[in-house]
Amino acid sequence: MKGHIRKRGKTWAVVVELGKDAQGKRRQKWKTVHGTKKEAEAELARILHELNTGMYAEPERMLVSDYLERWLNDYARSAVSTRTYERYKAIVKGHLNPSIGHLQLAKLRPLHIQSMLSKMEKSGRKNGPGGLSKRTVLHHYRVLHTAMKQAVRWQILPYNPAAGAVPPRPENKEMKVLDEKKIAHLLAVAQGTRMHCPVLVAVTTGMRRGELLGLRWTDVDMDERVLSVRQALSKTADGLVFGEPKTARSRRSISLPLVTEAALRQHRADQAQSKLRLGSVYCDRGLVFPAEDGNPWHPATFTSSWRMLADRAKVDIRFHDLRHYHATQLLKQGIHPKVVSERLGHSTIMLTMDVYSHVLPDMQKEAADKVDEAFTTMGRKS
Repeated sequence: MKGHIRKRGKTWAVVVELGKDAQGKRRQKWKTVHGTKKEAEAELARILHELNTGMYAEPERMLVSDYLERWLNDYARSAVSTRTYERYKAIVKGHLNPSIGHLQLAKLRPLHIQSMLSKMEKSGRKNGPGGLSKRTVLHHYRVLHTAMKQAVRWQILPYNPAAGAVPPRPENKEMKVLDEKKIAHLLAVAQGTRMHCPVLVAVTTGMRRGELLGLRWTDVDMDERVLSVRQALSKTADGLVFGEPKTARSRRSISLPLVTEAALRQHRADQAQSKLRLGSVYCDRGLVFPAEDGNPWHPATFTSSWRMLADRAKVDIRFHDLRHYHATQLLKQGIHPKVVSERLGHSTIMLTMDVYSHVLPDMQKEAADKVDEAFTTMGRKS
């Protein structure tokens, strides 16, 4: 295959020679590139490569299912974590393709997507009758929106058809947060068990389960009382994998309170004793919270240990709710939401404000009380 580019006003035309048809007529493929000459040359090279390797598909004839497969392989596989990629793949194959995969991508309209979302709510379950929750449908919509947004970037579509559809608004579930007395009781029950230190670290740092299980001693600076979140452990189709934290902001440093530093020092000493006791059986991976033999602590096994602890302490919360406790306590103590957001590794401060909006009314009342105190003091001085 051969091709060339032509300047057409403020744009570039990519022209690919496709040979001759049955009647001997010359066949060409034209594509407009809004950008620089270098970008047009890169697009020409890409099309020629795909034509020569049999991977090229005419955008006008490409099905939604074909595009989503390309998006998964060419974009999502390298752009997101392995676990997130597997969730995307399951959503595409299990829900998006069966619903709209047969449509031509160029003819996909917001109404098609709106109809799909409606059907998901009414009868979207795959393992029985009934529909999917609004939160699940919203997540499916976001995956499709991301995929279509990339199609616009790749200049396959002129606009994002998902942007015109309206996803459902799930109701926010009431967050379960223990008070200080119950947290103290939980830690007391955990004392002397393998769960004590990870629970304490979660309560005082807000770290996620995967981040705790991926934490290495090289990530902990006892002298400076700082730990760095550099990797997370997750379960994938290929087994346990250490990968990047959930988002770019999740890769962060967290200052440790004295109580946590002391607990980690004791934990490290206890771990050293376990190594000596187990000898060659112990597989030292440098992890702060490994399984008993030093290998990664399987997330499912960790969660089972947590549930047994929670049952003994008679608390009905998830391990992830310890993260919520940490954030809520900081906000109630007047710590700036930006600092809370940084400790949690949220992508934006707005996410922190949205998730913990239930704390804000109390903070507003405290602010109003402080204004009253200020005016009362002013009145006394005058």
